[in-house]
Amino acid sequence: MDEARARDVLVAADVLPGRAAGEARLLALGENAVFASGDLVVKVGRDSGLLEGARRALAIALWLAEEGVPAVRAAASRALLVDGHPVTVWHRLPEPVRPAEPRDLAVLLRVVHALPAPAFGLPRRELLGGVERWLRLAGGAIAPKDAAYLRERRDGFAAAAAALTPHLPPGPIHGDALPRNVHVGPDGPVLVDLETFSADLREHDLVVMALSHDRYGLPARAYASFTETYGWDVREWEGCAVLRGARETASCAWVAQHAPSNPKALAEFERRVASLRDGDPTVRWHPF
Repeated sequence: MDEARARDVLVAADVLPGRAAGEARLLALGENAVFASGDLVVKVGRDSGLLEGARRALAIALWLAEEGVPAVRAAASRALLVDGHPVTVWHRLPEPVRPAEPRDLAVLLRVVHALPAPAFGLPRRELLGGVERWLRLAGGAIAPKDAAYLRERRDGFAAAAAALTPHLPPGPIHGDALPRNVHVGPDGPVLVDLETFSADLREHDLVVMALSHDRYGLPARAYASFTETYGWDVREWEGCAVLRGARETASCAWVAQHAPSNPKALAEFERRVASLRDGDPTVRWHPF
């Protein structure tokens, strides 16, 4: 889905007043195209496979509001399916006062990890659940041997993760716990992008930042601020390598879906797969 397609869906959804849809500003383009207009934000999902997650995100937003957790708030109670794309509407957050830092994320994770499960229930964190869809979207743009390799890794890490003994009590997690999913406004940090909320090992949320340090160049001081604020370093847990390997596998497959239209994505995908094949955890991964 490119910007033109997403904007056509936005116009067809008719969730913005007047001519606002045609003039809405594109904020992000990934799994969702995110548009801003006035005090509203509209998310247009890449395909219909994201509809269930969009519906769940709305339920989660309501639950977090009831629990008093600082998080983005929904502006409409249901998700639409427009020309095969889920569409949801949210209240726009005020302009950030500064970039989110790892310690801001840690503060919010402590709050989330203290929550009991909601009445409507949450799914398990299917970290590897999107691998097949992302590889399918990549199609012939990636080498068949690379796709087969990632499928094999997926199956192996899925089995290993199912056998882990957690250090923390399982429960609600964000599921994609990165500073980019935190917005720091005048009233402090709030969580955004709720689609991956799950009920699973709390360690899932913590491994993300460990991988950011190891693969993406997060400075040691920033990572230390995260672990000190949260109160524990997941790297002390013997299961860390399993969840890290699962997330690396998913991260490679996620990049693959962009390969057909983005040469930089293809190059980064091939770089990541090569580093996994070589067993080299020190190779730096880059955004594209």
